[in-house]
Amino acid sequence: MPADLAVIGLGPYGLPLAQAAVAAGIPTLGYRTGPEAGSLSPAELRRMLSGGFRPTTSPAELGRVRTAVICSPTPRGADGGLDLTQVETAARTLAAHLRPHTTVILESPVQPGTTEDFLRPLLEGGSGLRAGRDFHLAYSPSRVDPGNRDFTPATTPKVIGGLTPACTESAAAFYGRLTDKVVRARGPREAETVQLLETNYRHVNIALVNEMAVLCHDLGVDLWDVIRCAETKPFGFQAFRPGPGVGGHAVPQDLTAQAGRTLRMVELAQQVNHQMPRYVIQRAAALLNEHGKSARGARVLLLGVTYKPDLADQQSTPAQEIATRLMELGASVSYHDPHIPSWNVLDRPVPRADSLYEAAADADLTILLQNHRTYDLQGLSVKAQLLLDTRGATPTGAAHRI
Repeated sequence: MPADLAVIGLGPYGLPLAQAAVAAGIPTLGYRTGPEAGSLSPAELRRMLSGGFRPTTSPAELGRVRTAVICSPTPRGADGGLDLTQVETAARTLAAHLRPHTTVILESPVQPGTTEDFLRPLLEGGSGLRAGRDFHLAYSPSRVDPGNRDFTPATTPKVIGGLTPACTESAAAFYGRLTDKVVRARGPREAETVQLLETNYRHVNIALVNEMAVLCHDLGVDLWDVIRCAETKPFGFQAFRPGPGVGGHAVPQDLTAQAGRTLRMVELAQQVNHQMPRYVIQRAAALLNEHGKSARGARVLLLGVTYKPDLADQQSTPAQEIATRLMELGASVSYHDPHIPSWNVLDRPVPRADSLYEAAADADLTILLQNHRTYDLQGLSVKAQLLLDTRGATPTGAAHRI
């Protein structure tokens, strides 16, 4: 066989899996299912190619591997649910070339029941094979945390739920080559619901601390000091921190297709988190007014326009909405981000600041949206005329915080 593994979908879930597999010495095919793809530096790509990674555009090669993992993105669709278009495309492509004894695993974020009720019929109908008898089928939630150096694929436990016990063990044998610990769920629905719980847990807790940020500002309480003290509690508390909004590829799910009901906590969390960009604008306008300036005509510098620090990923970044609202108020917006060489808002390019300190000194208001490690926040707080910190990253008293 030319490869042991085929990763179908080279976006935010598939590319890290392919990198981990190559690092573990597994010859790996990479097959793209849509326009979205992760980014690799030339050096990273050379390392992967030399380690056994091979991008392919030939569907026939998918039928020559022992394991195929579908990692296609599932963005939110027009109806608010998850769009399974790329998963369907991947499944139909794979099914046409699926061979007996292959292990097929789905890693894309999906609703509980998708592996059995959506993916399985596509694979069986297109291949003439039967899942659980002729080939193995399982689900494993992706646990990728881009930029996290403490928890890599090798040190993050992998949850697996197979259609049958044999399917689970086959998937476990594969993931056992990548990670130190494999956790077996009762089945694919349980594994899918693990992903649902983990994603919603993050969004609900971010929403709570975002609401606390608004409340503490109104009360004149330093939320960041509250969090600093609260996180010393060794049980019953995990620290989350507020921000200008929630970005990333993990979409919160407030409706489970199987149960046909709304998760009220998640629905409320989405409402709170979606309000944060607007709250940042309110705070920005208020700060400008306090200093005798109007948002209309004000020079506003946005620092860090990615959804996560030290990455070039802009998926669902709140910076887009914040910049849009500022422009609608008549502000003159520019940005600085060491990872983003150009940026468009409202279909027009946003001026990029070459010199951070000069731009901050010239701007009426500087808003820190993402704390990249290259930023010297102490120096920035001295240079900026007016600084709004949405991440609580500046030294105490050096800036206004949300």
